[in-house]
Amino acid sequence: MSDTATHRRIRAQASTGDEAVMGFVLDENVQAGSSTRLEPGDDAPLAHALFALPGIARVEVSGKTIWVKAQHGADWAALKPAIAAAIRNVLDETDAPLGRDDAPQAKAPDAELRAAVQDLLDRQVNPAVAAHGGQISVDRVADRNVYLQMSGGCQGCAASAATLRQGVERMLRAALPQIGEIIDVTDHAAGNAPFYARDNGPSPILNRPVPEGVIALEQGKITVDPDYLAPRLGLTPQTLRAGLNNGNVVGVTEIGEGSDLGKSRITVRSTDRAWAAEVDATGAAHEIPPPRPMPTSRDNTQKLSDRVRAYLQSLDADKVPISYGALARALGLWMPGSVGKVTKALETTMREDAATGRPFIAARAVSRGSGNLPGKGFFELARTLSGEPPEGESESEFHARELRRLNEAGTKKTAPIALADNART
Repeated sequence: MSDTATHRRIRAQASTGDEAVMGFVLDENVQAGSSTRLEPGDDAPLAHALFALPGIARVEVSGKTIWVKAQHGADWAALKPAIAAAIRNVLDETDAPLGRDDAPQAKAPDAELRAAVQDLLDRQVNPAVAAHGGQISVDRVADRNVYLQMSGGCQGCAASAATLRQGVERMLRAALPQIGEIIDVTDHAAGNAPFYARDNGPSPILNRPVPEGVIALEQGKITVDPDYLAPRLGLTPQTLRAGLNNGNVVGVTEIGEGSDLGKSRITVRSTDRAWAAEVDATGAAHEIPPPRPMPTSRDNTQKLSDRVRAYLQSLDADKVPISYGALARALGLWMPGSVGKVTKALETTMREDAATGRPFIAARAVSRGSGNLPGKGFFELARTLSGEPPEGESESEFHARELRRLNEAGTKKTAPIALADNART
């Protein structure tokens, strides 16, 4: 073996989500400008060398990393040194281990985009996903469309769709605006406890027990340990607390009725993740798939106004007022135009309150950048419905008076979550 081969460093990196996959990381790109999947019949030196070894099922090259998937039952203890030696031999013999690029230049952008996407996933996504035993990789890129493959804990996970659409896709599009479609090609039904079923029967749900002491009842309020909750939302305990204070994180506890009597459901949403748990009558808790955001079509305005009212009634004094945006997120509304739907629902509550002589529950919601006051539409509709505020009383004075009336008459139907005070921060 030459001196070059002796000193060439190759670092083996086990996959956190798939024990059949091992990455072999070099100090420089395997071949400049090339990232690809190798097949047994490919006319590439690296393909010839690796597929000549027994037990190799698949090979993918992404930048500096050669990902090798072994066949079922393969012995990694024997394979690792053999693979490393084969890679060294090929790199010592040729500067084109993936073969010479005779393809038309039109295909080059897809290869470059594939390498860029995989690099972003490896640097910004997979370190966090690995904490949940998962991994996301690029299956292929064709005509600027990116096909992603989830493995390990992500395969079949109930939150995988939200992870892909709300987190990964947003990050990839921000960094690489040339991307066309982003398509999940994972066979989720083959994962551990898959959320997506192959047939038309009910899908199995996430049902992971929550450790004892994480969720507790303190002074009539359900508390959650931030050290447990924060990583599940991709946050630190400090940013979780800050998010709950500024409205970027919202949580609510719903009390079961009828057949769900004795149960409570806790749902917490950050800007791009959600977490939920159900607590039964014995106090035992388990994680469940977060409820889907509620539909917001025009036919559901009345239903949305009921949800708005229930949530505003649930707020403790130190959480009032809440911004329109934070209120929308608390109700699971994330799409553009959600704030407009919430303000229309608030107007519905105002008409209901005026008809029964109640204080306006809508006073608990305010517009950002308006001095902690509701928007102008609130005051205009209040004057139309009740003649308030009267001449001589300012809008801020009227608003403060409505908040006092609400505090005096308030009842609770649901309760926001709180973080355990004795938890480590």
